[in-house]
Amino acid sequence: MDKVMRMSSEKGVVIFTKSSCCLCYAVQILFRDLRVQPTIHEIDNDPDCREIEKALLRVGCSTAVPAVFVGGKLVGSTNEVMSLHLSGSLVPLIKPYQSILY
Repeated sequence: MDKVMRMSSEKGVVIFTKSSCCLCYAVQILFRDLRVQPTIHEIDNDPDCREIEKALLRVGCSTAVPAVFVGGKLVGSTNEVMSLHLSGSLVPLIKPYQSILY
């Protein structure tokens, strides 16, 4: 769990994904469309993949991936991110991490 907490707070927007996950890809594209360059951790390429999945579920993710952290705090998975986006609450949350040159 320490590894997940360290990785999730290393940059402003961090997304834990798996390379074969289409919902992970959709969330990544959403953030890029919103001019945010998230740090992506493809956990299936990590030798600690199973432990990372378990830790993400323990910190409150409804599914292990995608798991989105903003400012070191868990935002959630696809449902939570899309709900925030549709309600207009996601952009203010990520505003400090948006790029004007992106």
